[in-house]
Amino acid sequence: MAYASPARAYHHFGHVEDVLGHYAEVADGPGWSRPVEVWLAVLYHDAVYVPGRNGNESASAALAAEHLHRWWPESAIDARRVAELILLTARHGALRSRDFPVDDPSATDTRHFLDCDMAILAAAFEKFSAYDRAIAEEYRGRAPQWLFRMRRRRFFQRLLESERIFLSEYFHDRYETRARDNIRALLASAQTRRGRSW
Repeated sequence: MAYASPARAYHHFGHVEDVLGHYAEVADGPGWSRPVEVWLAVLYHDAVYVPGRNGNESASAALAAEHLHRWWPESAIDARRVAELILLTARHGALRSRDFPVDDPSATDTRHFLDCDMAILAAAFEKFSAYDRAIAEEYRGRAPQWLFRMRRRRFFQRLLESERIFLSEYFHDRYETRARDNIRALLASAQTRRGRSW
């Protein structure tokens, strides 16, 4: 099973299940214009994952396309759309809501899909902290600890400095404040523990 190899502390199938929970939340709320393609993107978005390696997303997208062409060659599923969504996950933290047309249903799906993947930032603080520790565990031995901490701090600070973390109105209204509170608390506790900046 892809999500069991290599051993993963965070990017295992439990993460996919969490994202699927938010997928269902959107389905029950604003809805999806192309639910099957988004659902498949959720399933495959971290299928290939080696911490710190460039190309995880493109490899996951290629795997999804390969499987769709092999197992559902006559289906109406748009494999290119599935791959497009997966590739966009490489740009978490760099995308803005205005990057996607306001009145385009596909763009709305894109914003909701990316927000589902980022919703861990707004989890209860204990779960959010466990997520952060799990990411650190995945990178252990793959990068010097000081370098990982510096990059992680920059990522979180970039999110705090952005106009908004969540791209969709649906997630922004529900989770933005909690995500920012979590990130600030994590950075403050890390600074306190180490007696210096992260």
